[in-house]
Amino acid sequence: MTPTRNLQQVRDLRIERTVPVITPAQLLDELPLTDDQAEVVLRGREQIGAVLDRADDRLLVVVGPCSVHDTEAAREYAQRLAARAAELSDDLCIAMRVYFEKPRTTTGWKGMITDPHLDGSGDVNAGVRMARRLLLDVLELGVPVGVEWLDPVTPQYISDTVAWGAIGARTVESQTHRQLGSGLSMPVGFKNRTDGNVQVAVDAVRAAAVPHAFVGVEVGGNPAILHTRGNPDCHIILRGGRGAPNHGAEEVENALARLRAADLLERVVVDASHDNSKKDHEQQPAAAADVAAQVTAGNAAIVGVMLESFLVAGRQDHDDGAPLRYGQSITDACMDWDTTSEVLEQLATAVQARRARGGGLARPGALPSIG
Repeated sequence: MTPTRNLQQVRDLRIERTVPVITPAQLLDELPLTDDQAEVVLRGREQIGAVLDRADDRLLVVVGPCSVHDTEAAREYAQRLAARAAELSDDLCIAMRVYFEKPRTTTGWKGMITDPHLDGSGDVNAGVRMARRLLLDVLELGVPVGVEWLDPVTPQYISDTVAWGAIGARTVESQTHRQLGSGLSMPVGFKNRTDGNVQVAVDAVRAAAVPHAFVGVEVGGNPAILHTRGNPDCHIILRGGRGAPNHGAEEVENALARLRAADLLERVVVDASHDNSKKDHEQQPAAAADVAAQVTAGNAAIVGVMLESFLVAGRQDHDDGAPLRYGQSITDACMDWDTTSEVLEQLATAVQARRARGGGLARPGALPSIG
């Protein structure tokens, strides 16, 4: 009989090393959510759900850096946003975009959770701690948070702090992410595919609305079969594709027709960045202005807008040896704060005009603002 080969010859052939990771339960115990912070999360989810259902005629605005790499700059941004959100709370339901995972078409920096030190060391234990600390700090300011879900295990570490989530254009067709969306505790938006295909996002919303059972990780860190109830608060996000925008009235109506055909609620969030601005941060205000014009004209199916914004305009490379500029993105280029503030004002004015025209639903059913 031929001798049995060593087990190491048939497994982990391309794994260089393994490092134990903190369990979600350990991190939640180490950095717990306070009662006041939990109230911000719950109120944020309720308000966003009400906007999506049009029980609240405000506009959801998810705004912030493309991907967080500097927690100090992100905290300063959150402080500015908290003040602006309070000023515009009658018309806008604002959540801060606090993204920690960066999906890549090929290669590149994959986000703070995976590479918090920007050196390729893969110190995930430090990454999840930094991420959770920042989220708690943002909640302490009274600002609800939006994130993109990429790794299906990550939500166990931070989802209790999140009021709104997104599934990106590169994972919208993934069964894993549709199942994940069906079990998440917050409203979830599915982006259209990178080539502009909107139907896959519609299909994802349908799939995430129903129960699923799949293998995942429970909060103690153990493998488990997760049985979901389905998520009724899912919706599509229009982000353009292949250099072509889809934020215009004709494209929005086409998306709504697809939702009608699928017997889904007619509601869309429009991402003013990515291909809707031809990946040019200076074009984001124009894309947002087009959306604002449709809102002004009375379109109540546009329930939200996404903006990529940071303290300093543009972007920078982090691996060229030069010192990093404080408050500037190292991934997609962002609008600066002053431009962002002006865009937020324009969107608020559009909501006021829609309300005056009788568009949307009446404010009496709206939830009180976070403060």
